[in-house]
Amino acid sequence: MRRARVVLTLGAVVLLGATGTVVAVTGHRASPAQTAARPANAAVGALFLDGSHYCTASVVHSDRGDELLTAAHCLHDGAGGTYFTGITFAPGFHDGVAPFGFWDVGDELVARGWADDSDPDLDVGFATAHQAGASGPLEAVTGANRLGADGPFARSVTVTGYPDGSDVPAVCSTTTSKQDTFQLRVDCAGFATGTSGGPFVAEADPHTLLGIVVGVVGGFETGGDTDDVSYSSYFDDDITALYRQATSRP
Repeated sequence: MRRARVVLTLGAVVLLGATGTVVAVTGHRASPAQTAARPANAAVGALFLDGSHYCTASVVHSDRGDELLTAAHCLHDGAGGTYFTGITFAPGFHDGVAPFGFWDVGDELVARGWADDSDPDLDVGFATAHQAGASGPLEAVTGANRLGADGPFARSVTVTGYPDGSDVPAVCSTTTSKQDTFQLRVDCAGFATGTSGGPFVAEADPHTLLGIVVGVVGGFETGGDTDDVSYSSYFDDDITALYRQATSRP
């Protein structure tokens, strides 16, 4: 299971879609820090709960510019459980620094098949991110990947995720393969607990690292039982329908 153990309080290819406050994280509290340069992978960040990061998320393009993509198990317990509350997102988190501050996560959405049955083929979730006083939406600050679906099982991707206890992301360039009909697999060392929700990005621009997101760490074995092999639910019509539902909300 790639989600960190945390204490929860209250507990053919289809393409969809077309400097903030710097905060250093010390222990379980956030304090001001010096300005840091914008990281190239600003659209990928860490999800925090109760002062610690426990999962990974990324910004996916939407008309509102506030949509996050992660694993469903990072937002909802599954199998009759509930959505988590009090989540924040630190885009571009690195070296213990949140260069764009923390953004409040809300409007979580997972598929009914995950909420009712923990279906590993539907381990994908969406949410929105907002920051009080921000001059614009998150996407205007970080950029965003586009959502890709119904693509080939084998393609070159970059996978990024935040291992539990690390203040820098694990990054791996690799090729996806078919695990089964609705699952992708990647072989990447160092993808430990906490990397769940990390995006599989194809056709990335070499300067911005933005491209087409075709998977997230999750799915089979909740992302993988070892640090060297990770999985993702395959992005098909069910995932694009969930994306449309998420991005069409008022």
